[in-house]
Amino acid sequence: MISSRDQVTEMIIAAKVRKGLKWAHAAETIGRSKEWTTAGCLGQMTFDKPQAEALGKLFELPDEAIAWLQIVPYKGSLPTSVPTDPLIYRWYELVNVYGTTIKELIHEEFGDGIMSAIDFSMDIQREQDPKGDRVNVVLSGKFLPYKSY
Repeated sequence: MISSRDQVTEMIIAAKVRKGLKWAHAAETIGRSKEWTTAGCLGQMTFDKPQAEALGKLFELPDEAIAWLQIVPYKGSLPTSVPTDPLIYRWYELVNVYGTTIKELIHEEFGDGIMSAIDFSMDIQREQDPKGDRVNVVLSGKFLPYKSY
Protein backbone atom coordinates (compact mmCIF):
# COMPACT_ATOMS: atom_id res chain seq x y z
CA MET A 1 0.00 0.00 0.00
CA ILE A 2 1.30 3.44 -0.96
CA SER A 3 0.72 6.03 1.75
CA SER A 4 2.43 9.14 0.32
CA ARG A 5 3.49 10.89 -2.86
CA ASP A 6 7.09 10.59 -1.64
CA GLN A 7 6.88 6.82 -2.06
CA VAL A 8 5.81 7.28 -5.70
CA THR A 9 8.73 9.64 -6.25
CA GLU A 10 11.08 6.98 -4.89
CA MET A 11 9.53 4.39 -7.22
CA ILE A 12 9.99 6.72 -10.22
CA ILE A 13 13.63 7.46 -9.38
CA ALA A 14 14.38 3.76 -8.85
CA ALA A 15 12.80 2.88 -12.22
CA LYS A 16 14.66 5.74 -13.94
CA VAL A 17 17.97 4.41 -12.64
CA ARG A 18 17.10 0.77 -13.31
CA LYS A 19 16.03 1.50 -16.91
CA GLY A 20 18.75 4.08 -17.63
CA LEU A 21 16.23 6.77 -18.58
CA LYS A 22 16.73 10.53 -18.84
CA TRP A 23 14.13 13.05 -17.63
CA ALA A 24 13.90 14.32 -21.23
CA HIS A 25 12.55 10.89 -22.23
CA ALA A 26 9.80 11.13 -19.62
CA ALA A 27 8.99 14.63 -20.90
CA GLU A 28 8.74 13.39 -24.49
CA THR A 29 6.42 10.63 -23.29
CA ILE A 30 3.86 13.17 -21.99
CA GLY A 31 4.59 16.08 -24.35
CA ARG A 32 5.81 18.56 -21.72
CA SER A 33 9.13 20.27 -20.97
CA LYS A 34 11.85 18.31 -19.19
CA GLU A 35 11.84 20.93 -16.43
CA TRP A 36 8.10 20.69 -15.66
CA THR A 37 8.04 16.91 -16.07
CA THR A 38 11.01 16.46 -13.74
CA ALA A 39 9.34 18.66 -11.11
CA GLY A 40 6.22 16.52 -11.42
CA CYS A 41 8.11 13.25 -11.20
CA LEU A 42 9.86 14.57 -8.09
CA GLY A 43 6.48 15.22 -6.49
CA GLN A 44 5.95 18.94 -7.11
CA MET A 45 3.31 18.97 -9.88
CA THR A 46 0.02 17.24 -10.63
CA PHE A 47 -0.33 15.09 -13.75
CA ASP A 48 -3.62 14.61 -15.57
CA LYS A 49 -4.87 11.06 -16.13
CA PRO A 50 -3.32 10.49 -19.60
CA GLN A 51 0.03 11.87 -18.41
CA ALA A 52 -0.04 9.77 -15.24
CA GLU A 53 -0.93 6.65 -17.22
CA ALA A 54 1.87 7.27 -19.74
CA LEU A 55 4.39 7.79 -16.96
CA GLY A 56 3.04 4.73 -15.18
CA LYS A 57 3.76 2.66 -18.28
CA LEU A 58 7.21 4.21 -18.74
CA PHE A 59 8.26 3.70 -15.12
CA GLU A 60 6.29 0.44 -14.68
CA LEU A 61 4.21 1.84 -11.82
CA PRO A 62 1.22 0.09 -10.24
CA ASP A 63 -2.27 1.58 -10.61
CA GLU A 64 -2.14 2.95 -7.07
CA ALA A 65 0.99 4.99 -7.90
CA ILE A 66 -0.66 6.29 -11.07
CA ALA A 67 -3.58 7.51 -8.94
CA TRP A 68 -1.14 9.31 -6.60
CA LEU A 69 0.39 11.15 -9.59
CA GLN A 70 -3.02 12.79 -10.15
CA ILE A 71 -3.37 14.16 -6.61
CA VAL A 72 -2.29 17.73 -5.87
CA PRO A 73 0.98 17.41 -3.94
CA TYR A 74 2.29 19.28 -0.94
CA LYS A 75 4.70 21.67 -2.65
CA GLY A 76 8.11 22.47 -1.33
CA SER A 77 10.71 19.77 -1.54
CA LEU A 78 13.54 21.04 0.65
CA PRO A 79 13.91 19.18 3.96
CA THR A 80 15.65 22.00 5.86
CA SER A 81 15.47 25.80 6.01
CA VAL A 82 19.03 26.07 4.67
CA PRO A 83 19.67 23.36 2.08
CA THR A 84 22.67 21.11 2.62
CA ASP A 85 22.97 19.68 -0.91
CA PRO A 86 25.82 21.69 -2.53
CA LEU A 87 24.02 22.41 -5.81
CA ILE A 88 20.78 23.45 -4.12
CA TYR A 89 22.74 25.45 -1.55
CA ARG A 90 24.32 27.47 -4.38
CA TRP A 91 20.82 28.46 -5.54
CA TYR A 92 20.04 29.45 -1.95
CA GLU A 93 23.27 31.45 -1.91
CA LEU A 94 22.41 33.05 -5.25
CA VAL A 95 19.06 34.25 -3.91
CA ASN A 96 20.68 35.30 -0.63
CA VAL A 97 23.27 37.42 -2.45
CA TYR A 98 21.29 38.62 -5.48
CA GLY A 99 17.70 38.38 -4.22
CA THR A 100 17.44 42.02 -3.22
CA THR A 101 19.01 43.06 -6.54
CA ILE A 102 16.52 40.94 -8.49
CA LYS A 103 13.68 42.41 -6.41
CA GLU A 104 14.84 46.00 -6.96
CA LEU A 105 15.27 45.56 -10.71
CA ILE A 106 11.89 43.84 -11.15
CA HIS A 107 10.16 46.57 -9.12
CA GLU A 108 11.98 49.30 -11.06
CA GLU A 109 10.91 47.79 -14.38
CA PHE A 110 7.40 46.53 -13.53
CA GLY A 111 6.29 48.23 -10.30
CA ASP A 112 5.09 46.71 -7.03
CA GLY A 113 4.32 43.05 -7.55
CA ILE A 114 5.78 39.57 -7.87
CA MET A 115 7.00 37.13 -10.49
CA SER A 116 4.63 34.19 -10.61
CA ALA A 117 5.89 30.68 -9.94
CA ILE A 118 2.51 29.39 -11.16
CA ASP A 119 2.36 31.06 -14.60
CA PHE A 120 6.00 30.13 -15.08
CA SER A 121 8.45 28.38 -17.37
CA MET A 122 12.06 27.30 -17.01
CA ASP A 123 14.70 26.18 -19.48
CA ILE A 124 18.02 24.58 -18.50
CA GLN A 125 20.70 24.10 -21.15
CA ARG A 126 24.41 23.31 -21.34
CA GLU A 127 26.39 26.24 -22.76
CA GLN A 128 29.71 25.27 -24.32
CA ASP A 129 32.60 27.44 -23.14
CA PRO A 130 36.34 26.91 -23.70
CA LYS A 131 37.01 27.81 -20.05
CA GLY A 132 34.54 25.17 -18.85
CA ASP A 133 30.93 24.47 -19.75
CA ARG A 134 28.33 26.72 -18.19
CA VAL A 135 24.82 26.12 -16.89
CA ASN A 136 22.33 28.40 -18.67
CA VAL A 137 19.07 28.76 -16.72
CA VAL A 138 16.20 30.91 -17.97
CA LEU A 139 13.31 31.54 -15.57
CA SER A 140 10.22 33.21 -16.99
CA GLY A 141 7.29 34.10 -14.75
CA LYS A 142 4.27 36.30 -15.35
CA PHE A 143 4.40 39.60 -13.48
CA LEU A 144 1.51 39.95 -11.02
CA PRO A 145 1.01 43.47 -9.66
CA TYR A 146 -0.34 44.04 -6.18
CA LYS A 147 -3.84 45.51 -6.30
CA SER A 148 -5.12 48.47 -4.37
CA TYR A 149 -8.50 47.98 -2.71
